[in-house]
Amino acid sequence: MLGLDKKDTTLLIVVAILTLCAPFLLNPFPAASSLSQFNAGYPDLMQRFVIFGIFAIGFNILFGLTGYLSFGHAAFLGVGSYSCVWMFKLLGYNILPGIALAVVIAGLFSLFIGYVSLRRSGIYFSILTLAFAQMSFALAYSVLSNPKFNLTNGETGLQVYANDPQIFHSAGMPDMPHLFGYSMRATQTLDVGAWQFQFNFGYYVCAVVMLITFYLAIRLFRSPFGMMLRAVKSNQQRLTYTGLNPRPYTLAAFVISGMYAGLAGGLMASMDPLAGAERMQWTASGEVVLMTILGGAGTLIGPVLGAGAIKYMENIFSKINDNILHQWFAWMPDGVEDLMVTLVHPFIGKGWHLTLGIMFMLVVIFLPGGLVEGGQRILNLFRRKKAKDDTSKARTEPAE
Repeated sequence: MLGLDKKDTTLLIVVAILTLCAPFLLNPFPAASSLSQFNAGYPDLMQRFVIFGIFAIGFNILFGLTGYLSFGHAAFLGVGSYSCVWMFKLLGYNILPGIALAVVIAGLFSLFIGYVSLRRSGIYFSILTLAFAQMSFALAYSVLSNPKFNLTNGETGLQVYANDPQIFHSAGMPDMPHLFGYSMRATQTLDVGAWQFQFNFGYYVCAVVMLITFYLAIRLFRSPFGMMLRAVKSNQQRLTYTGLNPRPYTLAAFVISGMYAGLAGGLMASMDPLAGAERMQWTASGEVVLMTILGGAGTLIGPVLGAGAIKYMENIFSKINDNILHQWFAWMPDGVEDLMVTLVHPFIGKGWHLTLGIMFMLVVIFLPGGLVEGGQRILNLFRRKKAKDDTSKARTEPAE
């Protein structure tokens, strides 16, 4: 189907089902339950799952296939956001022109940075991309906010004002990002007993875009171009000895990866029409590295899983406080309850980074292939157990 083999088709269908059914799957606990704080089925967080999934998928095309580790991909995320907001200011709130410009500008920007950075490899390439990202952050934060040609609005962030041209914005259109008149914030709530499910139009727009980008990533991974990128990662020097120049391939991978990041930035602006320089900081670049490695670099679904895991911890674990901990351990004697709260406190709330760091460390040590490798190991255990049971059963059955 769609040029995919059976295994990749199955994977695409599974990802599509999980994505489209996310409002149900991410709200397993009743709304009034004490465990409802672990529900992640609200629009803002679901949008972050798929948007950062796109960001991580694009980064994985560069890092997972070629082995080139970029510490500056947040620059393309920020450029995409700024480009999209500028289209809102000039043309109107329809998201399609903004997203299209975000992808194009991010692609051109990544072409320039990649052309310079890919003259080096290894740690030198990583440092070059980090330097470009920090220069981009400095430009957006101060230089380009000069009142004479204010392109970024500095630390306040670029946003849409009532006196902006918005040439194609008519009175009947929503005063917020929309797709042909359908507001990206439109949400329908479904109450089923004690459960509450929210279906957000903007989330499903982002989900469809993520599925398209995921499909394109599968095709790229299985293409001759993808095999060439794997050859670059495997042994670039040996590839050069065959007479092939790897630089055009790595530059193409860098540009494609940058366009994915620009697309994610445009979708972020489509959810919230505000672009700030903080999206270009080195911490944002480091976050996508963590997502990719945590999920499984070089795998198809790994970056999506890593993005979901990190965003879940950032938005759910960070909200747990001492009051909630006391509710959890209220069944214990007072002294033991206080001790348990004291022990758990550093790992939740503002300390969620500590939990993430420990989890990342354990994954790197015991699961170099990320969460995907963990899932494969569990699946292999069940397969071996089933094969062992079938063998034992065959031995015990009398021959006919």
